[in-house]
Amino acid sequence: MIKEQTYPNADKLMRVLAFTLVFSVMNAFMFNVVMPVIREEFHISASDVSWLLTGYMIVYAVGSVTYGKLADKYRLKDLLTFGIIFFALGSLIGLLANQFWMLIVARLLQATGAAVIPATAMIVPVRYFSAEKRGRALGVTAIGLALGTALAPIISGLITGFASWRFLFVISMLPLIALPFFRKYLDDQRGEDQKFDFLGGLLLGGTVACLLLSISQANMMFFLIGVVLFALFIWRIHTAHDPFIQPKLFRNKQYSYGLLIAFLGTGISFGLPYLAPQFLNSLNQLTPATIGLIMFPAAIASALLGKKGGRLADSKGNSLLVYTAVSLLFICFISLSTFVGASPYLILFLLIFGNVGQTFMQIAMSNTISRTLSKDQIGVGMGLLSLLNFIAGAMTTSILGKTLDSSSSFHLNPVVSNVEVFNFSNIFTVLALIALVTMGLYALQFRRGARGNTPAVE
Repeated sequence: MIKEQTYPNADKLMRVLAFTLVFSVMNAFMFNVVMPVIREEFHISASDVSWLLTGYMIVYAVGSVTYGKLADKYRLKDLLTFGIIFFALGSLIGLLANQFWMLIVARLLQATGAAVIPATAMIVPVRYFSAEKRGRALGVTAIGLALGTALAPIISGLITGFASWRFLFVISMLPLIALPFFRKYLDDQRGEDQKFDFLGGLLLGGTVACLLLSISQANMMFFLIGVVLFALFIWRIHTAHDPFIQPKLFRNKQYSYGLLIAFLGTGISFGLPYLAPQFLNSLNQLTPATIGLIMFPAAIASALLGKKGGRLADSKGNSLLVYTAVSLLFICFISLSTFVGASPYLILFLLIFGNVGQTFMQIAMSNTISRTLSKDQIGVGMGLLSLLNFIAGAMTTSILGKTLDSSSSFHLNPVVSNVEVFNFSNIFTVLALIALVTMGLYALQFRRGARGNTPAVE
């Protein structure tokens, strides 16, 4: 239930949550760096080792919306206790694993527990902060995300350089430190007692799993199965007495429109951290360690400015923050379209615009969408936003990967003449155009710039 005023321990709670988010995000990205090492050690194929990421991604995505739904019924402190313990249990199994199947089990258990953290990061600012201070709280969340992204490749490189990759699992146990503080600062609030629609949850989970598998494995059969499961899910939520997701949620036009804008915004934002290592390696011939150092200042800038972005949303309105975010992303993309392959120091500077824009977009859209939801829809509504963000990221990286595999003889940016950079230049030009479309869609639906532009539904 949303508080009329900010909860007394809300600021302390956000600091603990930001600390936990750092390790949740790091856990998602750290193992990407060591996949070649794991593949060699266990003598497995590239497709086999990719399940360390694919399996984690599927469970993490489905879990985020499931925890959001459960948060409407159970105490948030109990869900966090369950999730963090499972996160640590999976980490312990991974640390001791001597066979590949044990690593798969470890990653699935990690994802089962870790999924509670992004769900909580969406719910706590809405539930424990007044509308006037919610942007600042979401800014603290953005700091945790930015720091986790920045530290993941550096920590992974340091640990694997001096010790075994298995010690990455030790890092993932550190959220246990935060558990007593969550138990202390979270209250005993719970939603109305209601039945949990397991069949609806399974159908939604199956839909998302098949969609992500169709993307990661480039398999049309998974996509077709996903379409069938989605049709059954739609049937279920319209016929069940207490469906997993109330259909009326999607009849909320502002909420549905907000999800579309967030999907586009998240999609283009995910393009930057995926593309930057690719062109810095292929065009600038930088090592992974050097690439991490080039990307680090931008991530730190995002962390430092995240809270300021939240305050800007609180004082001037979400619209201004969205326009600022999209403008920064556009500047970054159009500049990279022109200068991709240039000096790494110039790239370092340009990445700051993109990373800060990405952070501002996340804060603004989370704040905007939260204000379109009624009190009883906060958990599942914000959980769906988290799920959609994850799907947008998976789709973006898959599409970009396929695009990079092909060669291009034409260029969209007339300033560029170097054939070697055409592919990257074209991609950044398209991302810049999508950023402008995103701004236009937001202006159409949420064109009133004041703080009340997306009032909370009572």
